[in-house]
Amino acid sequence: MEQIHYVEKELLKSNNHMNFGSGDTVTVHYKIKEGDKERTQLFKGVVIQRRGKNTTETFTVRKISSGVGVERIFPLSSPAIEKIEVNKEGSVRRARIFYMRGLTGKKARIKEKRK
Repeated sequence: MEQIHYVEKELLKSNNHMNFGSGDTVTVHYKIKEGDKERTQLFKGVVIQRRGKNTTETFTVRKISSGVGVERIFPLSSPAIEKIEVNKEGSVRRARIFYMRGLTGKKARIKEKRK
């Protein structure tokens, strides 16, 4: 196991995307390859969970697109993620806010964190 941790630490670059959590509204800049072209796609939504640790950490972002809920899971250590912008910091009491899946309209709003 020590050898695996050593390889993970040496080979995988360190991303400093650690400043967001559940309930935050984020924009993920994600690189997409289409044939020989490469472009950046933006995915803006609410973080509903973060799970895993170190190199296996992932986060799930949920947004409403044309009246349909869309969720996408991103690995935090992925080289395809260019950057993660935190648009709003939400104040929630849970680490995993799956109850958002059943809410629509004004009920689906999250209070903003007071500073």
